[in-house]
Amino acid sequence: MLNNATIAQLRALKLQGFADALQQQQEQADCLGLSFDERLALLVEREVYARGDRKRERLLQRAQLKYPTATIEDATFEGVRGIDRPALMGLALSTWVERGETITFAGATGLGKTWLACALAQYACRQGHSALYLRVPRLAEELRILHGAGSFRRWLQQLAKTDVIVLDDWGTGALDAATRADLLEIIDDRVGQRATIITHQLPVEHWHAWLGDPTIADAILDRLLQHCRRFNLDGESRRTGRAARAAAKPQKATQETKMTT
Repeated sequence: MLNNATIAQLRALKLQGFADALQQQQEQADCLGLSFDERLALLVEREVYARGDRKRERLLQRAQLKYPTATIEDATFEGVRGIDRPALMGLALSTWVERGETITFAGATGLGKTWLACALAQYACRQGHSALYLRVPRLAEELRILHGAGSFRRWLQQLAKTDVIVLDDWGTGALDAATRADLLEIIDDRVGQRATIITHQLPVEHWHAWLGDPTIADAILDRLLQHCRRFNLDGESRRTGRAARAAAKPQKATQETKMTT
């Protein structure tokens, strides 16, 4: 009864991991033979892990990744050149987030650039870093709404504290003057302190022309590219290439079998 009351109090104090571990210790005879210090250490360790899991879950929810289940462990590189598993794992395990580096994934549509960016950001969240996914063609409208609501400055301050941002489909669509200026503010807050992942089809040498205003373009490119790792992807589209067609064949064959039975 005393232990049940203690477990209830632990849960009331939101020490869920501690309470679960204590309950398990009561049910496992071998744990009862441990010393007080050993049992306490196990209980505290369980609470630490539980809090870490909850934090990672919150970080992943706030990241709003386009592919939230993308993981570097599940990455496949069949038919794609310019990156492989050792390169991706080496990047993920490096200090690119802490160093505030820019990572770019370039290539034609369908090569998995956005998926890789989300997998890299997802791994950063698993390591305790905050992240946020932003799609550049939609950014202008979102920024106008923020300005209209008077909340742009607060949003900008929050974004400046975000460890990793994904700027997806960079170089797609025209930029107006207001969005261009806001983009400089976003990038300026991150240089050398926070990491940025960019996916793009437009070659880097054309970014200056896309950004439009020469002065702002110089400032943005100087900040983005001074600590930058580039991955230029090439190969077949994951949506329409041979790998995609091969993956679709078993499904088609299964459908035909069902139709004939």
